[in-house]
Amino acid sequence: MIASTPEELPRLFAEAFNAGDPSSLYEPGAQPAELAGHLALGLAMTVNARKVITRGDLALLVVDWRIGDVTGTATDVARRGADGGWRYVIDNPTGVA
Repeated sequence: MIASTPEELPRLFAEAFNAGDPSSLYEPGAQPAELAGHLALGLAMTVNARKVITRGDLALLVVDWRIGDVTGTATDVARRGADGGWRYVIDNPTGVA
């Protein structure tokens, strides 16, 4: 699963999360520590991209998310790779807290 635009990332992430493995949407080493705990909840995630700002091969995303009764707003950075796909470089699930 590869995002062709940064705007696609939140939706694809929720789909991959709900399938149990969003790792393909991250650059190596970029997965946050909280991801395992969120996956362990065994509940579906929904997302709403509040803002996506793209400059060249970098994008800043602000995304509201919900997993059951757990909610948050993530501040994320994505980068376009050599293959043209967009992946998370920084995923801060509690980015505005």
